[in-house]
Amino acid sequence: MRAIDRLRAGGRGIATESPYDLESGEPMHSTLDSDVLIIGCGPVGKLLALRLAKAGHRITVAERFANTFALPRAVTHDSEAARIFQAVGLAPDTMPDVTEPYDGMYVWQNAGEDVLLEVDWSGIGESGWYNTYFFHQPALEDKFQEILESLPDVTILRGWEYQGHQDDGNSVTVTLTDATDGTTRELTTGYLIGADGANSQVRTDMGSAWHDHGYFFDWLVVDVAPAPERQFPHIARQTCDIARPCTMVPGGPGRRRWEFMRLPHEKIEGIDRAEFAWSLLSRYGIDPTNAQLERHSTYTFQAGWALDWRKGRVLIAGDAAHLMPPFAGQGLCAGLRDAMNLAWKLSAVLDDTAHPDILDSYGSERIAHVSAFIDFSMGLGKVICLTDPDEAARRDERMISERADGSAPPAPPRPRLGTGLHRGAHGGTLSIQARVDAESSTPRLLDDILGGAGALIARNAQALAQLSDEDTDVLARLGVTVCVLDGGNGAGNFLQVRDTDGRYVCWLEDLTTDAVLVRPDFYLFGTATGPAETAEMVAALRGALDPTLVTS
Repeated sequence: MRAIDRLRAGGRGIATESPYDLESGEPMHSTLDSDVLIIGCGPVGKLLALRLAKAGHRITVAERFANTFALPRAVTHDSEAARIFQAVGLAPDTMPDVTEPYDGMYVWQNAGEDVLLEVDWSGIGESGWYNTYFFHQPALEDKFQEILESLPDVTILRGWEYQGHQDDGNSVTVTLTDATDGTTRELTTGYLIGADGANSQVRTDMGSAWHDHGYFFDWLVVDVAPAPERQFPHIARQTCDIARPCTMVPGGPGRRRWEFMRLPHEKIEGIDRAEFAWSLLSRYGIDPTNAQLERHSTYTFQAGWALDWRKGRVLIAGDAAHLMPPFAGQGLCAGLRDAMNLAWKLSAVLDDTAHPDILDSYGSERIAHVSAFIDFSMGLGKVICLTDPDEAARRDERMISERADGSAPPAPPRPRLGTGLHRGAHGGTLSIQARVDAESSTPRLLDDILGGAGALIARNAQALAQLSDEDTDVLARLGVTVCVLDGGNGAGNFLQVRDTDGRYVCWLEDLTTDAVLVRPDFYLFGTATGPAETAEMVAALRGALDPTLVTS
């Protein structure tokens, strides 16, 4: 057993394990210090650590800042992110102090308050949660932190900065430096993941090139906690005003966010001041007497992605892998999808259920997916970031005319994964989640009944009749539960669930299939009709994981 080293832990009293003897500084054992070392303890790093640790792997997280970042950054998440939170025990309806649903339109208007565009953020999404939420990121990260601290195989090193790594093909040696006294330590890990943000040093050391869209706009981001008596309508609005393009959205329970674009003649240092922020807020009736200014900070909104997300035993995720302007509210959501995609594949590799080559599919799947959201976000940004009067007038005329045609408001994209571990016409698409009940239990969302993500869902037991023991064993090792919507005769040991609202039956009918194989990240591996095709689909998954696992 490794000793406990009470290092600085962000002032939170976290017991942080050290693989080093405190007197000699030498390693306390000759084996790997961890299965996975994650650089960066933001939401993406935390989610990766949670998913991998709960799968039974030893995880170390190194973070250069001694304290958890206490100020909000992202404020929006979608239905799929809500399902991700559900998967780690943080369903949105269990933390109303952290996140609240937004059931309405995302309105874009010009300076004269003519509506140019409405993006439909209303209703319940296919993941079983509202399509849009606004949340307070520090409070969410505190929830993640509490879970991490409860897990025995998670080591958090705060105040330690990544300096470099060496990948010898069998392990990765990572050099860390104490941010206070300059002490240097080396840790040896099976895999290194850089979740270290937009200026990722891990990405730089990997030598990954960057696909840059050349999109650069500076914005002042202002977060405010209005006094209880200063109520605002629960709306999300973009004001496409050439005098000062502006965003106004909820910032989570009890908070509001404004974003103001830097005009061409202004300097960043001139706008990134509390006095300037208050002057801009005054037009909305916000001042120091009725609100607390939680922060003001300038950001350069960018768009692009790394071309390589894996090199040997080193991978990147989140802002280290991609950047997008915030207008679609998808930046954090994209990073959470990275974590879900990578975690189940890396866990399968660490468990010897899959060959390491499957990790190449992480980048190929995610780049194609995230690039669709980047394009959507850039398209929205081109609407608002105009300061030329003539260009803005042409924009207004065109968009008002398009609205007059009566076309439906656009919804955020639902892209398919790029080439990777999926097959067929529906492989790589996002699965639905709906309510079911098992053994006369109270109806609940399927993932709660299953105890997690990942399922082989069959219309009836007959569709599963030709599954082999090897098939069910591999599915179990991946955390994929086999369940039957209509048990009938021959359901055997498979979980029988009742399709409470009929949504799964309708979904299978829409897909014209009898069975769907949902990966642990909620995306379809494929679909099958009939028992032979279902067995062949699972065998194909086994072959995709590792050809040596497929028996003749």
